[in-house]
Amino acid sequence: MLVILGVGGAWGSRLVALEPLQPYFVAAALTFFCFAFYRLYRSQEACAPDEACALPAVRRRQRVIFWIVSAFAATLMSFPLYAPLFY
Repeated sequence: MLVILGVGGAWGSRLVALEPLQPYFVAAALTFFCFAFYRLYRSQEACAPDEACALPAVRRRQRVIFWIVSAFAATLMSFPLYAPLFY
């Protein structure tokens, strides 16, 4: 995202100031993932027969995308744990 916005390495190095806030960002992300899990698996909302949520294929696709994004986010959030292996 930062590359898309045109942030270069010199300015990106100043983002170290956000490092102390990392646990809060991770907690917020996990909260949102828990909410998404609840909405996908626990919440059975009423759907009209002609709406997209009534189609099982749509719900299945949403669940697959959720797990792909969750795995990618877990990899990124745990990066500080295995980053020293690359140094």
